[in-house]
Amino acid sequence: MQSLQNQDSALYQDTKSHTTFFIFSFFNSKGNIQTSIEKFVGLRIFYGLILLLMISTGTVFAQESSVSVQTDDNHYDEGDTIVISGKVATPIDGVNVVLQLFTEGNMVEIAQITVAQDGSYSYTVLAEGPLWKKSGTYLVRSSYEVGGGTTIESEFSYSSKSEVITTTTNFEVDAGSHGTFDVEYTIQGGTLKNMVVDSDIFALISQIDATDEGKITLDLPREFIGAEKQDGKDDTFIILIDGIEVDYEETPNVGADSRIISINFKQGDSDIEIIGTYVIPEFGSIVMVILMIGIMSTILISRNKLGIRI
Repeated sequence: MQSLQNQDSALYQDTKSHTTFFIFSFFNSKGNIQTSIEKFVGLRIFYGLILLLMISTGTVFAQESSVSVQTDDNHYDEGDTIVISGKVATPIDGVNVVLQLFTEGNMVEIAQITVAQDGSYSYTVLAEGPLWKKSGTYLVRSSYEVGGGTTIESEFSYSSKSEVITTTTNFEVDAGSHGTFDVEYTIQGGTLKNMVVDSDIFALISQIDATDEGKITLDLPREFIGAEKQDGKDDTFIILIDGIEVDYEETPNVGADSRIISINFKQGDSDIEIIGTYVIPEFGSIVMVILMIGIMSTILISRNKLGIRI
């Protein structure tokens, strides 16, 4: 009996010793265990975020690469031709692009467009008719129904004729010692602030406030500005807008006292230089008279000093 009690006591002491060692070891390594747990949880969160980012990024790339759409300009006026184009990444025979145009939630145009073999597509819209009476922002929506369908959108601004302000009047240009002369003009999409002569480069400079894309038409009097060849026939003007050369249109007006030119400008443009081969003859009739008087006076004074009789 005493032997059994001794065995039980020994077993209890051994168990107690192992338990104490386990508890001591647990508390001694508590900091390391907590750090390991934090690292494990942190890694799971990190890799989870990476996975979500890869999935979402892949979805965006898939949507962006499926179909694209754009217009050939950012602003149109009533009567303009709108060219809408884009490209499909993976075209499939028999599947068309569905194109829709909206303004203020109302559909203006809808069409199914055949996709070319290279994935490109194009569609032309004439901005006129009963559905094109409202000015504002228009939405272009292009859809390609493959693999669940992809939709992409673009926008442009539009102005109806009833809201396009056109000004036609005369501008009095200061010609310095030559007085003034009038230039008749018509401007749409902005206002004319000033016109100045730059005789150094034979130019008439029109300073405008272009609040939108537009056009200015100038009736230039040949007496004060022109571009001529050596044989006296009309030559082309050089037109610069803010230092950049642009094209212009000229209304046939052969033999008349003026030349009529039209220049397109963009929103934000300011200085339009019309450069010719002459601007306000440097020696007008009054200047010639003054010059001749000065020459004659010089000759008279010189002869008197030399004692020469006239």
